[in-house]
Amino acid sequence: MRQFSVAVVGATGAVGQEILRVLAERNFPVGRLRLLATARSAGKEIRFRGEAYTVEETRPESFEGIEIALFAGGAASKEFALAARDRGTLVVDNSSAFRMEPDVPLVVPEVNPEDVKWHKGIIANPNCSTIIMVVPLKPIYDTAGIKRVVVSTYQAVSGAGAAAIKELELQTRAVLDGKDYAPQVFAHQIAFNLIPHIDVFQDMDYSREEWKMVRETQKILHDESVAITATTVRVPVFRCHSESLNIETRERLSAPEAKEILARAPGVVVVDEPAAKEYPMPVLACDKNDVFVGRIRDDNSLDKGLNMWVVADQLRKGAATNAVQIAELAVEHGCV
Repeated sequence: MRQFSVAVVGATGAVGQEILRVLAERNFPVGRLRLLATARSAGKEIRFRGEAYTVEETRPESFEGIEIALFAGGAASKEFALAARDRGTLVVDNSSAFRMEPDVPLVVPEVNPEDVKWHKGIIANPNCSTIIMVVPLKPIYDTAGIKRVVVSTYQAVSGAGAAAIKELELQTRAVLDGKDYAPQVFAHQIAFNLIPHIDVFQDMDYSREEWKMVRETQKILHDESVAITATTVRVPVFRCHSESLNIETRERLSAPEAKEILARAPGVVVVDEPAAKEYPMPVLACDKNDVFVGRIRDDNSLDKGLNMWVVADQLRKGAATNAVQIAELAVEHGCV
């Protein structure tokens, strides 16, 4: 197989580090590798496949000769993605900068792989919570149609970065020791607490995180008729997002039928044995690439309704793994 020159932008961050791990695990055909980050991180050494690489400061000229650039997200995307694209680099971007641009595909490989074919130099990775939701939604959508989705998320602190992880750790210790630890990353104490507020509030007092789940899902499914309403909540869990989904289908689909369909779906692992107390949980999904689905049951209040509980590692499938899968698709379809 032909090998490719690859850059990872934001290589020293949590998502960047996961991207490197996933590239190695999936044996992506990396020929030449360039690790890029901010000036503050330049000079650090990172090992990849047993070889040491020195992190460089990201500049527009960093993308000369680079065929695929995986952007880990953040401010670098707005600053450098277009410069990379203009140099002939295929950009796979984890930020929200380009997701809703009409000429930028928003791709989850298990859901809309064909969309990579019409990229114009940038392919966007959806929001982590959106990815985790649409993977199990797609087989339901294809089988019975979907009229409406009500989703509540339970999002780990690692979704807010390394500082958020540290805040939960230190704040938990402080509370247990009877001491104060003033919140710095979050608006309120996160230890032993839930915060129904992720990102800034926008129209109708929904947060931007909630609107992302609405608009991105409709774009990925190519169907604006699917009604979606979301409540996103930060919980004191270090890693892995969980979601409660209530789905109103257009055609009747029983819970046993849904379980069979999901068990065959790509990227989905069904863990659903209530009598044995077996269901998806963050501790089981951590460091895995699949989306775990359980508590699949008929909605007792609605004739064409289903409930399910979904868990996935948002640093993996919600970010790094999905990005690498997009790059794999682009290679497979000759889109690089």
